[in-house]
Amino acid sequence: MANNPARTPGDTQPPQRKSAAKVAGLAVAAAVGGFLFGFDSSVVNGAVDSIQAAFGLSHAVTGLAVAIALIGCAIGAWLAGSLADRYGRIPAMKLGALLFLVSAIGAGFAVGLWDLILWRLVGGLGIGLASVVAPAYIAEISPRRVRGRLASFQQLAITLGIFAALLSDAALASFAGGASHALFFGVEAWRWMFIAGAIPAAVYGWIAFTLPESPRFLVLKGDEAGARRVFETTAPFESIDRALKEIHEAIEADKLSERKGALRGTAFGLKPVLWIGIALSVFQQFVGINVIFYYSTTLWKSVGFGEEFSLQISVITSVTNVLVTLIAIALVDRVGRKPILLVGSAGMAVSLAAMAVAFSTATLVNGEPSLSGVWGPIALVAANVFVVCFGASWGPVVWVLLGEIFPPSIRARGLGIAAAAQWIANFLITVSFPPMAAWSLTLTYGMYAAFAALSFVFVLAKVPETNGMSLEQAETLFVRPAKGAPKGAQH
Repeated sequence: MANNPARTPGDTQPPQRKSAAKVAGLAVAAAVGGFLFGFDSSVVNGAVDSIQAAFGLSHAVTGLAVAIALIGCAIGAWLAGSLADRYGRIPAMKLGALLFLVSAIGAGFAVGLWDLILWRLVGGLGIGLASVVAPAYIAEISPRRVRGRLASFQQLAITLGIFAALLSDAALASFAGGASHALFFGVEAWRWMFIAGAIPAAVYGWIAFTLPESPRFLVLKGDEAGARRVFETTAPFESIDRALKEIHEAIEADKLSERKGALRGTAFGLKPVLWIGIALSVFQQFVGINVIFYYSTTLWKSVGFGEEFSLQISVITSVTNVLVTLIAIALVDRVGRKPILLVGSAGMAVSLAAMAVAFSTATLVNGEPSLSGVWGPIALVAANVFVVCFGASWGPVVWVLLGEIFPPSIRARGLGIAAAAQWIANFLITVSFPPMAAWSLTLTYGMYAAFAALSFVFVLAKVPETNGMSLEQAETLFVRPAKGAPKGAQH
């Protein structure tokens, strides 16, 4: 085991606390990729109407311009694993930051539909990279006792990105007197909404140059000395020799499957652990969480609020999402992953079912659903309860598990496949909601409630508890389960 780091003269902070602060700082820095994720997913909302008017687009083509970024995200996530395994987690972060920076500026100065679509696609590629590399890196540099808490920073950063995008959109539009009105240098406010994304992209790129490489990637590439130096910084009070030994054992155990095809298995051509990761990702999106953030203005209008107040409520909802994510961060290493997911699934199922029942009473006013009497407040409360249940459970905890369940030899690629599935599921929900809502909001929210109920059954049957385990111990529960394998925390 490495010796404890020396105290410098005048340094009154306990070494263990300094180490915890150091690794927390690294996790926060890596999670800025999640901020880009959230910012990109919501920044387009304030610009949609202006884009449609500026380029004379139909509703269908406008939807394509909005959703195309999600396809880019899926492609970026799919490629991220191979890039991160070949070149390292840090180079992949730098590439993601560069792509998003170019996209933000390009979309802001787009001269037509097709180059706007191109820049949105490029930005999606960058976000897809960040959505995979950040949780993998955070899981690999975090001590086991706080790994769940630190891995939850990814979702916290996503929620902060959503909030920042909605707030900046509202501020820019308000300052200009409308999203289509000219702002600085005669450039329309909606263009500045995209250009604003260059700031967090540049910060993320700068941060990537300051981070150490993942110790598990270094071991995979034969640099054990480099891995030891990183562990001495991030986990000096855990057994570094034991950590390195567990990584080597896991790599050796996976070499045979690597020769046969690292991702291939007996469950419909893929390893069972990959299907678990895919299912977690798909359920996270199929409960319809992004409907609240993409189309919430329409929901609040149906309850009787005006457009301006509806936008303010959307910002308040995003703040709620941030606050409940903090609750999940506080509990995930104390309560465990599985109980939090189960409680979240139950709460989402009940609140979504309440929304379905409320909208079954809706009447059409000028072609839009309208709720009267007690059903309006019921829908409003149920929607916010749904956000609370998701934000305190499935939002952050899925990212924790995706960083834990894959063996070292396929961790980045496994995360890439799971994240790609998540982006595709996000795309399907995003493009399907408008026609489904026009057909029946009752059936739409009823379907989301059914997926929430199914997620409860899936977690109960297929997801073991990984709290308190090393990454190598956790992945044995999903990849190489053996008789007597640990089923709970190791402390």
